[in-house]
Amino acid sequence: MLDTLLAIAHHILIFALLGLLVAEMIWVRDGIPAATMKTLIRVDGIYGAVAGLTIIVGICRVIWGLKGAEYYLHNLFFWLKMATFVLVGVCTVPPTLAFQRWRKALAGDEGYLPSSGDIAKVRRWLRAQLHLFVLIPIFAALMARYSGYITF
Repeated sequence: MLDTLLAIAHHILIFALLGLLVAEMIWVRDGIPAATMKTLIRVDGIYGAVAGLTIIVGICRVIWGLKGAEYYLHNLFFWLKMATFVLVGVCTVPPTLAFQRWRKALAGDEGYLPSSGDIAKVRRWLRAQLHLFVLIPIFAALMARYSGYITF
């Protein structure tokens, strides 16, 4: 039963991450209104929290899941999935820093608009996250179906 609950939670969190990332991609546009920027900044914080919960639940699945830690720790596709998740995480840093700059600028000027260049940079990072994110369920499916057994 615990394995099932952890799997459900893990999948819901992954879908939530994708939804939040897509929302960010939709909202980051030239001429973004102040209210949308404020929402975007809150959503980015939620994105980080959901990513953290995803990691915690994933660790719990490795430790207490039916397949056991041995299955995951020696599975090539598990490590490819983890590496991809880390790369997605690295790609979140520049947008988050930009959003924090925007938050500070908005505090001083409610009419603040990020430059087109700044918007373009953030969109490139968000797009990179989306492209990498696609690999996560691919590696998860391969991990679940093939051992990809490696020795250390």
